[in-house]
Order: sequence, then C-alpha cells, then structure tokens
Amino acid sequence: MSRPLIAILRGVTPIEVKDIAAGLIDAGITRIEVPMNSPSALKSIEKLAKAYGDIAQIGAGTVITVETVLDVAKAGGKLIVSPNADKKVIAATKLAGLDSYPGVMTPTECFDALSAGADGLKIFPASLLGFDGLKAIRAVLPIGTQVYAVGGADHTNFAEWIAASADGFGIGSALYKPGFTAAEVAQRAAAMVKAFDLAQPK
Repeated sequence: MSRPLIAILRGVTPIEVKDIAAGLIDAGITRIEVPMNSPSALKSIEKLAKAYGDIAQIGAGTVITVETVLDVAKAGGKLIVSPNADKKVIAATKLAGLDSYPGVMTPTECFDALSAGADGLKIFPASLLGFDGLKAIRAVLPIGTQVYAVGGADHTNFAEWIAASADGFGIGSALYKPGFTAAEVAQRAAAMVKAFDLAQPK
C-alpha cells in the first residue's frame, strides 16, 4: 500500500463504485472503505474486491457487529473499520484474517482495542481530540502503534496532525460525497495525495 490514506466512500452505490475507485487508485490512494450504511454496501465491496483486490486493500466501514465482519469477509473485503471499539468485533475480524481499525477516543479504549488484537487505532472524531490530545495519548501508547486520524483531518491540516504523531488518515467528504462524479473524485484524490506528500517532514 503506497500511502496511509483510507478513502471513505460513504453513500457510494454499486453502479459507480468501480469508476470512483479507479480514480482513487490511479492517484495513489489504495485503501478504500465502503461504510456499511451505504446503499448495497456488500455488493460494492464485492465488486471492488474482484476488480482491484490485488492492487488495493478493500474493506468496510461503520462495522459494529460480528455478523457484518463475516459478511465482509465473504464479499472479499480485507479491512474492517468501526466507529467504536467492540472487542467481539475486533476478535472476529482477526479470526477471519482481516485488518482491524476500531474507533477510539480515550486511553482506555485505545488499550482495550490493542489488547483485543487491533492492527491500528482510528481516532474518531479526531477534531474532538485535537492535536494536543493525540500527543498526550501517544506518550503512553506502545511504540509502533498505528494511529489514523478520522473526522476533521484532511489536506488543510495534514502537517499539524503528522506533527502530533498521526500515522495516517481516513478521508471522507473531502474526497467523496454522493453526487460527485468519478472525474471529480479523481481530481480531489490527486490533490489530497499531493497535500499529504508535501506535509511530510523534510
């Protein structure tokens, strides 16, 4: 995977999903999440997994049940992202051989998620925790813990989040909203990747 950026395609439909994903991948965003509250999300995940599973990590977001984890695995998904840190969901994700990125906010949630087997942590909503909050939590996290900032992190503040120790980002509406064309998403993805690359420490 080229960059630690996860595209969150909330509201995407199976009809458009392949063309939109193609633009993301061409731009260099090779982790793609279809939230489960999108129309026919499993169908979109299955289409993406079949088309791009060898060059991109395809998965589901807003996963809150063990049953959904199993459904995503059957559809070919390899990534489970949740808004919360449910130990049962994390354990089921790892048992199915998928990557687990649960949503956390407090140190207790962070450590509970890691002890359950999470591959990384999704700070959500990142805007609520803020730069200083992430710095404070990072001081006690195990070395090497992957932390993704989601919700309030985008091309306008990548540098600040990276300085606060964020390893990666989940990007939603700044990349895709229902109604955006594949061309618009591709253009936004290219700009997002450029901003991310420019934000890297010199």
